[in-house]
Amino acid sequence: MQEIKIRRAVREDCPRLLELIRELAEYEKAPQEVTVSPDHFADSGFGDKPVWWAFVAETEGVVAGFALYYIRYSTWKGQRLYLEDILVTQSMRGKGIGRLLMDQVIAEAKEKNFSGMMWQVLDWNEPAINFYKKYEAHFDPEWINCSLNFKRRTELAEV
Repeated sequence: MQEIKIRRAVREDCPRLLELIRELAEYEKAPQEVTVSPDHFADSGFGDKPVWWAFVAETEGVVAGFALYYIRYSTWKGQRLYLEDILVTQSMRGKGIGRLLMDQVIAEAKEKNFSGMMWQVLDWNEPAINFYKKYEAHFDPEWINCSLNFKRRTELAEV
């Protein structure tokens, strides 16, 4: 079996992370939704004021998966880790990489003394739902997701 190394992401991982993000978007049937520029993505994680962090799973020098998170604040619970994305590339699934990444993120949340973790999963994504059930995750059917989308200044300049 190939050795799998879990490590913190570095700026040089960003092109590969974006490839995996596009793979995730394809799987979630929304490839057109990935509109972040490579520079904005990298600067948001590795600029002067990073807003996201990530762990990567590397095997034979190739990033095969990642877990990207940020800090969310709840007025009821305090600081919580928000798991934005966790993905293992299709060809590497079933090798325990997702579990290694999830365990690392959970350890990070506990180490930073966050009050818990949150994430979303599509209601049709049975493999992911079953994965999260192994962690005894709470699934909340009461809340409805809401969002607003804005054009950023850079997008307006391109029009």
